[in-house]
Amino acid sequence: MAKLFIGVDAGGTMVKVAAFDAEGHELGCEHRPNPMTFPHPGWTERDPDAMWRNAAAAIRDLLERMAIDPADVAAVTASGYGAGIFLLDRAGRPVRPALGSTDSRAADLIARWRRSGLATELPFAVSQGVWTGQTSVLLAWFQENEPEVAERTAHVLSCKDFLTYRLSGTISTDPTDAGCAGVLDLERGCYAADALREAGLRRWLDKLSPIGAAGELVGKITPEAAALTGLRTGTPVARGVYDVVGCSLASGFTGTDQLGVVAGTFSINSTLHPIPCLDPMPTLQSPYPGAPGHYIATIATPTSASNLEWLCRTMLAAEAERALRAGRSIYDICSELVAEGMERESDAMFLPYLFGGPDGAPGALFGLTAGSSLGDVLRAVFEGIVFAHRTDIDYLLGGGSSAQPKQVLLAGGPSKSHVWSQMFCDVIGLPLTVAEGSEFGAKGAAICGAVATGAAPDIPTAIAQMTRVARSYTPRTERLSRIDRQYDRYRRMSRQLSDAWMPAGPEPSPSCFAGAQA
Repeated sequence: MAKLFIGVDAGGTMVKVAAFDAEGHELGCEHRPNPMTFPHPGWTERDPDAMWRNAAAAIRDLLERMAIDPADVAAVTASGYGAGIFLLDRAGRPVRPALGSTDSRAADLIARWRRSGLATELPFAVSQGVWTGQTSVLLAWFQENEPEVAERTAHVLSCKDFLTYRLSGTISTDPTDAGCAGVLDLERGCYAADALREAGLRRWLDKLSPIGAAGELVGKITPEAAALTGLRTGTPVARGVYDVVGCSLASGFTGTDQLGVVAGTFSINSTLHPIPCLDPMPTLQSPYPGAPGHYIATIATPTSASNLEWLCRTMLAAEAERALRAGRSIYDICSELVAEGMERESDAMFLPYLFGGPDGAPGALFGLTAGSSLGDVLRAVFEGIVFAHRTDIDYLLGGGSSAQPKQVLLAGGPSKSHVWSQMFCDVIGLPLTVAEGSEFGAKGAAICGAVATGAAPDIPTAIAQMTRVARSYTPRTERLSRIDRQYDRYRRMSRQLSDAWMPAGPEPSPSCFAGAQA
């Protein structure tokens, strides 16, 4: 009997493929680059078929390295970054390069929408803010700037749904991806057709994908996909969810008293609600299959662990190479340096705005002295990223419809670091847990595959069967005084840098930032 579940997670920089057993234990994983191109300032694009080839190669290599019999694979399920856009013609070929959720080419269009009032009206129809990488906004941009693309397009897909199409030859989406795209009427569970027509997007409506449940089979591995992946033709393919929701499922996120935090390319901070949350208006919102009848509201800004990744790839490139030769990770070394300096006094501060801050404010490092060490700089980077999450969390929890969480569930790269996990716990001020595993987006996909094949009756049951707490943390009150002082300074420096960089405009709320990916 087939007993393994494969999850494929295509994020902003990497495609990850992992295998799980029916209890959710991660048996092995493979990574491949998911390269982006930047043809113009603010544009982020990728070759869809190159992404598919990398994903297929990772599946094949995982099967071979782990000596997995393809007959033992019960289902394959994709996940991927939300929003952005993949456009296919009637033959299933990409019409043009795909766009990432970090794409900001539509900034001027949104400014016009704000002046006309559309940017105020549309959010209430789709229960989330308007932002540059949102699929609905990108459809409007293509209609104005590349009308020939609209003419040639037959199917509008998300990242996850494009991979599902290449695996199974089937066009469909699920409510989480449709919600993230900014095209879904959440309470009715169908496309917000009237609002999209009012936004001038009538010609795109029949190009949107049919919507089905995340935990359903959508098709089977085609002969073409089998030849590339090493999987058996006919292996079931499930529909799945986009990566923020996938990470939430794999974290054990099921209650309105929990706060889900995913630290990756973006600062992702989420709460659950019995009705769509409109105060504050979230960056992203969709139905949540881990708690039927509830909605996941997310504040997403590009201010998280990608800032450390940039530092390691550029300033610490030589150290990273030395670490690799020694069989170690530069990220482990960074964590060790931070841990060694936690008791040392340092006022060094980092603003994690390398990929965009309030009013376009850039990243910045302050408070260095001649006595500052690399450990002090890294501690400032770790802390600045956590402060960015807290800023978003304060916004998410500061409205009339906000949840009142009592526990934090942390996922993403920082969750692998004990010192960084404890820092998140201390700064947020709530007990924090980290679930078992390393590839949470892929595991969330595998949870959907388990339900689709009958290994679990529903997604909440699959979460209970396949997730476990690996580590727990409690806030350390002895650090509270320094945290409050540094966080106040972080907020003041952010405002002052924003004013100096773009003095003409007010500081936006976090939901005005561009982006939505784990």
